[in-house]
Amino acid sequence: MAVDDVDGTLAAMGPRLRAARERHGATLAGVSGATGISASVLSRIETGRRTPTLRVLLQLSKEYGVSLDELAGTAPAPAARPRATPVSFGDDKAVLPLTRYVGGLHVHKHVLPALKDPPVRPRQVSHDGYEWLCVLYGRLWLALGDQDLLLTPGDVAEFDTRTPHGVANSSPTGPVEYLVMFGPQGERPRPRTPGPAARGTGDGKAAG
Repeated sequence: MAVDDVDGTLAAMGPRLRAARERHGATLAGVSGATGISASVLSRIETGRRTPTLRVLLQLSKEYGVSLDELAGTAPAPAARPRATPVSFGDDKAVLPLTRYVGGLHVHKHVLPALKDPPVRPRQVSHDGYEWLCVLYGRLWLALGDQDLLLTPGDVAEFDTRTPHGVANSSPTGPVEYLVMFGPQGERPRPRTPGPAARGTGDGKAAG
């Protein structure tokens, strides 16, 4: 495997481990108690600040009930099936890493399936870092601290991930898709263009 391929696999490992833990319905503290791996180490692995050892991967693979191939993204693709009916996203969140490096800002696309039951307030977590998310499709429920925000396509939210947060699909009519940009060490996007007020006049029109 080429060096770039190895780096890409390692960069994607953290988000896959996080997704596997969330599908398992476990907290960092719960996984720590079950495996003996400290919650801080697990957090650093999930956010790309630490490369997991083979021993740790084997422990987590067993704990989450997934194969090493699945964690590495090398599992064989499922056989093609007829597309006469809409493709089901299954019962779990799908996560697609869009960046292929270790450290710095990471970008992922998340897909939450359509609901089978009425939505409940999302379970919240907190950890080091800073997150920016943008809804592409559907209606996303963001529980941020004591706030409950309903985000629709084009809406953007930014927050320090030390604030308890959680997301859920708020609509039973279809999936919700959103992009996440995450800085594990607090990195965040830096706008380099002037805002609307600086570009135009007070009435929002460009100065002429």
